[in-house]
Amino acid sequence: AMNGKSICVDNTDAEGRLILADALCYASTFEPKFIVDIATLTGAIKVALGDCVAGVFSTNSALWNQIHEAGSETGDRVWRMPLFKHYSDQMCDHGGYDLNNLGKGKGGGSCTAAAFLREFVPKNTPWMHIDIAGVMGDCSDQTWMGAKGMTGRPMRTLVQFITNAKV
Repeated sequence: AMNGKSICVDNTDAEGRLILADALCYASTFEPKFIVDIATLTGAIKVALGDCVAGVFSTNSALWNQIHEAGSETGDRVWRMPLFKHYSDQMCDHGGYDLNNLGKGKGGGSCTAAAFLREFVPKNTPWMHIDIAGVMGDCSDQTWMGAKGMTGRPMRTLVQFITNAKV
């Protein structure tokens, strides 16, 4: 990766996180106040949260609070997911390389993917990853939208977040 970490690729279908890893490294060269990445990263987030909620992983509670508030204002549902050390441990220290692109445990696929990405964000930079794989298509609960079909979620929330950003 761009930051010098070696990665064992155990699953070529988990390629999105490899591209995001270098994008996160590159973004850090600008010394940003915070980094937000958004991706349709894992099918596991849809298994965990269904098709009407975006999963949010963050190293910073202020960022989480702001995206949650923005989602409440726009009607896009977001839910904070865990970034426990347990998930990082599944990605690291597997002999001969720094990281694996796939977690070594069972379950928690969206959590291990986020833990992988966190390895490419500078320690003191607030970071938030939003996995939108579950919300990219039709939502089974369209009552708040009034229409079926692709909704563009969570674009309204992202605009509201940037408009209100306090970090």
